[in-house]
Amino acid sequence: MLLQVAKGDQDAFAALYDHIAAPVLGIVRSVLRDPAQSEEVAQEVLVEVWRTAARFRPDKGGALAWVLTIAHRRAVDRVRSAQAATDREHKAALLEQTPAYDEVSEAVDRRLEREHVRRCLQALTQMQRESVVLAYYRGLTYREVAELLAVPLGTVKARMRDGLIRMRDCLGVTA
Repeated sequence: MLLQVAKGDQDAFAALYDHIAAPVLGIVRSVLRDPAQSEEVAQEVLVEVWRTAARFRPDKGGALAWVLTIAHRRAVDRVRSAQAATDREHKAALLEQTPAYDEVSEAVDRRLEREHVRRCLQALTQMQRESVVLAYYRGLTYREVAELLAVPLGTVKARMRDGLIRMRDCLGVTA
């Protein structure tokens, strides 16, 4: 019957509809639970069956199994979509509840962090500090730092690695 539907036979689709509508609604309702949404998804499934009947391959399984697979997937998609919407709404609500931060406190914290970073930079060797500053404050790549300083790329990488390890230790960062 699906093969005839694939050719656009409306009578075949009417007969198929009478045969599969109840099982489709049943499987969709078992996933969604909400009768109104279940009817909507079942209708979408039946429209999809009409549009995509040409994709059915009888050698892969039965027509009813193919249709019910579409129905189950569509119902699961609806549940996931609803869950994603709920998650977004929950996240938005949490963001609205986030207290405003104290600007003065934030400014003081940033200044203290900058001073700490400056002290740690001063603890590096001149070559390490130069490489780190060029890469992290001027945004140069390792290759650009090597060209600017006229040293081999491997040397820059070694200086950067050693300098960053010393910075990490000085800043008390644990990974």
